[in-house]
Amino acid sequence: MGSLVRCCPITSLRRHVNLTARGVAFAEFWRERHLCTFTAVRPDGTPHVTPVGVTLDLEAGVARVITSGGSRKARLVAAGAADVALCQVDGRRWSTLEGTAVRRAEAGAVADAERRYAERYRPPRPNPARVVLEITVTRVLGNV
Repeated sequence: MGSLVRCCPITSLRRHVNLTARGVAFAEFWRERHLCTFTAVRPDGTPHVTPVGVTLDLEAGVARVITSGGSRKARLVAAGAADVALCQVDGRRWSTLEGTAVRRAEAGAVADAERRYAERYRPPRPNPARVVLEITVTRVLGNV
């Protein structure tokens, strides 16, 4: 028997999930103003967890996090730590979004993410080094 050879990273085989099918309660929960956590895995295998604001585009199946381009989370994603998790908790209600992240610095992508952030939270402070982490959601966990 031959050994298994992977032709591509496992993340490239994942597809986003239909978030609109999760219902009204799920959509409302991700529109409410809550802080979230962002988790990525460092090269040494330990988790890097940090608080963030998250916006969720239900139709596209994409979550967005704005951050400074020099932040640890942005550097981890740029270096290939693409498998990430976003978690939001409010009392007994919780939801975790798992997915594949990419770092985008294009002005249009950043402006769109800033607009979405302002709708959910408040206008972000000016930051010329801002990037957006776009997460294609591949799995949803939680009770909403």
